[in-house]
Parts: sequence; C-alpha cells; structure tokens
Amino acid sequence: MEEPAEVRIARGQRLTEAMREDLELYGVGELEERIEALETEIARCRAQIEKKGAVRAQADALFSRPG
Repeated sequence: MEEPAEVRIARGQRLTEAMREDLELYGVGELEERIEALETEIARCRAQIEKKGAVRAQADALFSRPG
C-alpha cells in the first residue's frame, strides 16, 4: 500500500489561516503571546527587507554606469 503524498502548504497559507482564527476562543494571556509572536515575525520580515535592500543597492552600484 502506498503512503499518501505529503500535502504541500502554499507560501503564506499558515498566515492566512491564522488571520481567520476566531480570537474569541483565546484568553488575554494567549492573545498577548500571539501579539508578541507576531511582533517578532514583523521584526524578522523588516530585517529581511533591509537585507534585500542592501543587496539590491550593491547590485545597482556594481552594474550602474558611471557618470
């Protein structure tokens, strides 16, 4: 018997699912933990944006025409 293939999760799918969750089911402490986790993820995204911006600036400087 063949094992079922792993279901591939689309990029961003978990975030979309999290945004649809019923927050009424969470307690105050759980909501605070959720906010902390989301703020950590925001900081991680911002750091990645900065990193990509720096790489882009280096590429632009390397390939731009002088003058």
